[in-house]
Amino acid sequence: MSPKFDGRTATCDRGQAQTRLAHAQKFLDVADLVATEDDIFPASASVAAALAVLAGIAAADAACCAALGRRARGQDHKQAVALVQQVSPGGLESAKYLDRLLDLKDTAHYGVINVSSVELRSALRRARALVEFANGFLRT
Repeated sequence: MSPKFDGRTATCDRGQAQTRLAHAQKFLDVADLVATEDDIFPASASVAAALAVLAGIAAADAACCAALGRRARGQDHKQAVALVQQVSPGGLESAKYLDRLLDLKDTAHYGVINVSSVELRSALRRARALVEFANGFLRT
């Protein structure tokens, strides 16, 4: 059983879901591009991971809009994890991916320590999975 979502939400429709999915895909595309910048790798790893986090958040919004007609709008992105868990099929696993990405958010966005190559690969993998998850609700 999924935990009850007690955060703030906003209603959204299929068109808005498609917009958020397009944002997620672009964040992921740029993350992949930045991740290949070997000449400035320590900095590029953190930037690519930050973009992967944004891709995951946007993909979660897209999936929730498409499947539930609402998305999380609270100050704490972690509240969205419980909302993603309500999406079926695939919400429980996707919520875990989002939760892990959000664990990296502060380090990637605001940290003074660079994200490691292992953390980056994991972030990109999770972001791709979330984009694919959302895409599954918008194919047709």
